[in-house]
Amino acid sequence: MSIDTLAATPVSELLILALLVSLSGAIAGVIAGMLGVGGGIVLVPVLFQAFTFLQIDEALRMPLAVGTSLATIIPTSIRSTISHHKLGSVDWQLLRAWSAPTILGVVVGAWAASIIGGHGLKLAFAIGAACLGLFMLLGKEEWRLADQAPLGLGAWPLGALNGGLSVLMGIGGGTFGVLMMTLCGATMHRAVATAAGFGAIIAIPGSIGMMINGWDASALPPFSLGYVNLVGVALIVPSTLLSAPVGARLAHRLSRSALRRAFGLFLCLTALRMSWAYFA
Repeated sequence: MSIDTLAATPVSELLILALLVSLSGAIAGVIAGMLGVGGGIVLVPVLFQAFTFLQIDEALRMPLAVGTSLATIIPTSIRSTISHHKLGSVDWQLLRAWSAPTILGVVVGAWAASIIGGHGLKLAFAIGAACLGLFMLLGKEEWRLADQAPLGLGAWPLGALNGGLSVLMGIGGGTFGVLMMTLCGATMHRAVATAAGFGAIIAIPGSIGMMINGWDASALPPFSLGYVNLVGVALIVPSTLLSAPVGARLAHRLSRSALRRAFGLFLCLTALRMSWAYFA
């Protein structure tokens, strides 16, 4: 998409689009703070629709959505983690133990993203969102695979899996991190708070990887560094920074079961939308 094409779009439509993208950032920030799932699970489908509206090359839409989402997660994750730390909920020992394997997973995931391309990323997001949505809807919080999350060698496969899958979906790692930690005996509040810290660990190298992957891509929208669009980042980050602490406070007040069901339904609907985009 060229600057001329962007200029040809009616200003009113661009303003509405900018407002909706910014609003999605606020919603993503609340969800990131409240569920520790990373706002990317909301941002990726919204950004994909925004790039579709702007008639960006179809092959570029999903990589741009993933890369831009990862970049916005960096400040959101830091703000959310600080908010949870003030409430005394972050397990820093676990966060340190999982950091190295998570980064390894990010590197592998970024490489895989460059191989499967935009079309494959749609399917990866659809499958991941469907699995997570069904777990949110049908899973039980009391389900356990272990009494506590591993801190030694056992942390490597879980951390690497978290990092790799998160980069492929353009999310901050909290989505899979909460699932893994709760299945390993962590309380929901502890898992949510700690998983918020995975965001920056995954999003920093992940967004750099997406920049590198798309550095030589043609027909990128204006103000893009590879597959990271700076306009999208600028619209989303302020609203996520303001809303993330709100989500962190709500996490300690609202019903977890109702929240899980609502979010699970959203994930399943998002998975259907991405599946339709993949097979269409």
